[in-house]
Amino acid sequence: MTLDAAAVAVPERLWRLRLQVTSRRLRESWKLFAQSRIGLVGIFIIGFYGLMAIAHPILMSTVWDERTYGPVIGFDGLIVGHPSPPSPKHLLGTDPLGRDVLSTLMFSTQSEFLLGIMAAVVTVIIATAVGSVSAYFGGWIDALLMRLADLVIMMPGLSLLIVLGALFDLNFLSLAIAVGLISGLGGTSVIVKSQALTVKVKPYIEAARGAGGSHFHVITTHLVPNLVPLAFLYMMFTVTTAIFSEAVLSFFGILNIRMSWGIMIFTAQSSGYLGFGLDYWWLLIPAGVSITLLCGSFYLVGRGLDPVVNPWLRSR
Repeated sequence: MTLDAAAVAVPERLWRLRLQVTSRRLRESWKLFAQSRIGLVGIFIIGFYGLMAIAHPILMSTVWDERTYGPVIGFDGLIVGHPSPPSPKHLLGTDPLGRDVLSTLMFSTQSEFLLGIMAAVVTVIIATAVGSVSAYFGGWIDALLMRLADLVIMMPGLSLLIVLGALFDLNFLSLAIAVGLISGLGGTSVIVKSQALTVKVKPYIEAARGAGGSHFHVITTHLVPNLVPLAFLYMMFTVTTAIFSEAVLSFFGILNIRMSWGIMIFTAQSSGYLGFGLDYWWLLIPAGVSITLLCGSFYLVGRGLDPVVNPWLRSR
């Protein structure tokens, strides 16, 4: 084998070895997660709503008519009075504006997933960056970042979002960024920093420094990868916060979005159907139960990930 061929073969072996180690860790993590029944329940609920999100565009292109079942501008003109109760044509009835409730429910599922994922990604990026930098450098940088975190923790998050919604034109993207910043700069960064402090004193961190590694190299290559599992755990809780916040803000009518579960409840409330108990249950229960189940499912997955992230919680 020539020197050039050997130089090419070494990186290939390293990547193959890394893939094997990663695959083994994923299998071990899944075994630990599968031991948690509440985590599996959360996965099942998330999968159910994921299928709903995937099925809606398929139904709109194959079965449902856009004019009748459109989630935003659909209207069934053949029905005399709206809202209409569930029927074979409209399995969950229609809302006060004549829109199919099942279609709007399934369409809104896509928005909820997108909002939750974007907010979670922002949270992971911010919390990991703040926690790792604060733990690595310490001193006045640590004091500044942690006092900022204390300030964010003291603020009521939902009230802050309501104020932002009244001052600015909030849509899904801006709401996801706002929720991600609040979560990432707040308690999540403090927890990530505490984990980073335990990683900072590991021998390989000192070895990387002694080998002449820059601060950026040590943080991104050795510190951050050890913080990602913990950040991923709290990412699940951020999804719950984002979905719940969107529902509340949409109910107050201060979000500039086309359709969501919160808007479905807001439509029923603004049309005067909120005080009729279960007489018009299809206007409230599908959206309300969906908000509760999807928020709870990500929380359950987060609880199921506890033994994976925290070795002290594993059964011995």
